[in-house]
Amino acid sequence: TNVLWLALSRMKEWDAEGKKLQVTAVGNKGFGFMMRAGAKIVSHIVGLGDTPHLERLIGPTKVQLDAYINGEIDVVYIAYTRFINTMKQEPVVEQLLPLSGELVGSNSRTQWDYIYEPEAREVMEQLLTRYIESLVYQGVVENIACEQAARMVAMKSASDNAGKLIDEL
Repeated sequence: TNVLWLALSRMKEWDAEGKKLQVTAVGNKGFGFMMRAGAKIVSHIVGLGDTPHLERLIGPTKVQLDAYINGEIDVVYIAYTRFINTMKQEPVVEQLLPLSGELVGSNSRTQWDYIYEPEAREVMEQLLTRYIESLVYQGVVENIACEQAARMVAMKSASDNAGKLIDEL
């Protein structure tokens, strides 16, 4: 819920700046929330379960990647809950595209000149596509880890409270 509210607040900021938005919703809760918020949903996936498979995420992700490549959108963001530890999770919105210099290692002082087979452009397009897909997968997996941690903490709290109540009775 926290990540959805963070995403919605960012979307309102971008909308106020006059930017056009489109959303890819992942999961039942995210899809329902974005529909109620009136977001322009261009792709979605529901029913991932506790063990998501990358091949199911590729299609919805490709819709956004194609829109970026075709110049229909300027920036791609991902909103997810970052797993810090069992007791702490943090909602974040991170930019996926265009890649920042930190992600591609532009701070490096060493320049290498490689010969690519096939051409460098083809190699980079494939690598960057797989890289973005893996970042989306990581976000989904971290969301699931956060959900399981929250359930575990809630169940422990309920068990502790039930134990105290039994002792009092």
